Amino acid sequence: MVTKRALIVDDSKSARAFLSRILTRYEIDVDTAESAEQAIEYLGGQRPDVIFMDHLMPGMDGFQAVQIIKNNPRTATIPIMMYTSQEGELYVGQARALGAIGVLPKQIQPTDVSKVLYQLKLIPDRRSDEQGGFEAVSSGDHAATIPARPPAPAVAVRAAPAMPAASAAHPAAAAGSGATVGALSAAAAGDALPVGVAQLRTLVDGIVHEHTGAARRSITAHFDEQAARLIQDLRATVQEALPPAPAQIEPRRGSPWGWVAAAAAIAAAAVLGAFWWREAESTRLLAAQLTASREQAASLETTVAAFEAAEAARADEIASGVLASGTLADAGLLARALVPYGEVPLSNERLAVVRNALERLAAGNFQGVVEVTTYPGRFCLVGNATEGYSIAPDDTPVARCNLIGNPALDGTRPAQRESLAFANLVAENRRASGGAIEVRVAAGDPADTALHYPEVTPGLTAGDWNRAGYANNRVELRARSAP
Repeated sequence: MVTKRALIVDDSKSARAFLSRILTRYEIDVDTAESAEQAIEYLGGQRPDVIFMDHLMPGMDGFQAVQIIKNNPRTATIPIMMYTSQEGELYVGQARALGAIGVLPKQIQPTDVSKVLYQLKLIPDRRSDEQGGFEAVSSGDHAATIPARPPAPAVAVRAAPAMPAASAAHPAAAAGSGATVGALSAAAAGDALPVGVAQLRTLVDGIVHEHTGAARRSITAHFDEQAARLIQDLRATVQEALPPAPAQIEPRRGSPWGWVAAAAAIAAAAVLGAFWWREAESTRLLAAQLTASREQAASLETTVAAFEAAEAARADEIASGVLASGTLADAGLLARALVPYGEVPLSNERLAVVRNALERLAAGNFQGVVEVTTYPGRFCLVGNATEGYSIAPDDTPVARCNLIGNPALDGTRPAQRESLAFANLVAENRRASGGAIEVRVAAGDPADTALHYPEVTPGLTAGDWNRAGYANNRVELRARSAP
C-alpha cells in the first residue's frame, strides 16, 4: 500500500505536534514547516497528498502561501486545508476563493480529521451514516467540513459620556452593590465584611445559639443554686430556733420559743422573697438581652438576603450580556460584549458592537484612541490536552473538572484574538476618520473580573462556576480623547 504524506505548516510547535499525533494514527507520514517560507521551499522538491496551513504566522501568512501554491502549476492540485482559530462565513469564503478546500479549528477533534481524510480518499472510508455535524465545502475535486458555530449571547452598547446618549435596549436591571455592602458592614458591627455569604450565615447562627444557650444555662443554674441555698438556710434556722421537746414533759406556759420560731420563719420568708425578687430581675434582664440578640440576628439575615438578591441580579445582568447604561458609565466603559467559550473574541457579533461604537464616536467628532481589550474567562472543563476540552455539564461538581481555565485563549497574542473581518473593520475606520480615531487591541488580565468567581466548596457545581466564567469571557471598549 502506498504511504500517504501530509505537510503541516504552523509556527506553534505544540499545534504541529498535536495534529501530527492524530495523522500518524491513520498511518500517514507527516512533514512540518514552521513558516510559510519553509513550506514553499519544501514544495520545491516534495509533493505531499494534503497540506494543513495555519493563517497567522510571522512573515508570510497562510492566505499568501495558499495563493502562491495555487498559482504554481506543479503544486496547484495539492488540496490545502486551513488549520486555524479563524472562523465565520466571511473567512471561509475568502479561504475558498484563494483555493483552500475548507477550514478546521485549532480546537480540533480526531473525528474531524478523519472526516477530512475520508473525503480526500487518503484513508479507506469506514464511516457510519450517522456521523454528522459538519457542512461540506467543496473546491475542485476535494471537499472538507466546516464546524457549525453556536449562537452568541446578546450584547449591550452604550456611548461614552461625552457622546450623545443612545436609547437603552433594556431598562436598568439592578442597582450597584456598593450601598448594600456598606449596610452589611454596619449591621455586622465590625469593620470587615465576612469573606462570603455562607460565612456570614454561620456567624449569625453562632450568635443566636450562643446567646440562647448562655441565657438558658445561666437562669437554670442560678435558680437551682439559690433554691438549694435558701432551703438549707431555712431548715438550719428553724432547727436552731426550736429546742428539742423533753420527753413526756409538758412545756411551761408563757415560753418565748414560739415567738422566736415565728420571727425566724418570717425573717426567712423575707430573705427568700428578696432572693426571688432579685432572680426575677436578673431573668428579666437576660430575657431582654436574648430579645435584642434575636432582633440583631434577624436584621443581619435581612441584610444578607438583600446582599444575595443584589449579587444575583448583577450576575444575571452581566451573564445575559445586557448591562444598564449606568453600570457601563460607572465602569468607564464604552461597550461590553460577552464571548462564548471557544470563539475568537473579535469576530461574529462582537464586530457589530465595535462598528456601532466607532460610528457613534465618529458622529460626535471624537478624536483619540479606542482601546479594545479581550478578557479570558476561566471555565470548568472536562477532557484532555490531546483530544481537547469542552464545557462540563452544569451538575458536575467543580472538584471533578479536569481543568479550570481557557485553553482556547490562554497564551495567545492579541493578534490571534482578531478575525480577518475585524482587521478589515479597523482599516476601514482608519480611512474613514482620516486617522482621527485609532483602534488598539490589548489582552486583558484574567484576574480583572466583571463578576467574582464563587468560593470553591464541596457543593459547588460546574454550572455555578461557569456562570461567572461566561460573564468574565468578554470584550470591553474604552475611549480616551486625544490631548
